[in-house]
Amino acid sequence: MRLTVTDTGHGMAPDVKARVFEPFFSTKPKGEGTGLGLATVHAIVSQNGGRIDLYSEEGKGTAFHISLPGVAGEAGPHLAHDDAQEAPRGDGITVLVAEDEPGVREMTSRILGAHGYRVVQATTPAEALELCQSGEVRPDVLVTDVVMPGMSGQELAESVAAHLPGVPVVYMSGYSHDVIAHQGALDSGVLLVEKPFTEAALLHTVGAALKQREG
Repeated sequence: MRLTVTDTGHGMAPDVKARVFEPFFSTKPKGEGTGLGLATVHAIVSQNGGRIDLYSEEGKGTAFHISLPGVAGEAGPHLAHDDAQEAPRGDGITVLVAEDEPGVREMTSRILGAHGYRVVQATTPAEALELCQSGEVRPDVLVTDVVMPGMSGQELAESVAAHLPGVPVVYMSGYSHDVIAHQGALDSGVLLVEKPFTEAALLHTVGAALKQREG
């Protein structure tokens, strides 16, 4: 399968094209871009056996050509979730989900809610912190994106811990732990679920976080 996305914008200079898929590289001013958008796309395509090619000329625009391998068989209405069904249920445990991307936030909340968790959503780190500081929410687990506008996931976790010590944290990212740790965005030894994640991966990682709290 081949997908092409084009625009008629300003195009990219050679030095920008050379780094466009690098994690955390951005031409936007500090605080206005994470530099993870195209890097995440590149990672997802590569992880699924595909490739992404870039063509760009200054003053003429940019084109991304994405090639993905075909898959035999018919798509069903949903995938099997055997591993997810084996994960421990939430039984009313409160999870605070902090994620600025609406689609990821809704999917994460839907998965957790369907398995018995009480989910509270926050669209920004500031909103998540306010919910905790005000006492409106006392989460049993914090699930947060690593990179968000205004405050990183790790900074959010540290701020929440200052008010509610001992709350376990699950981080979400489009990159592996090694990559984001190398960039200084996350300490080693934390729980991370890599986007795009499966239902089972999210549930088992949240379950591991709860076991950390109990231990």
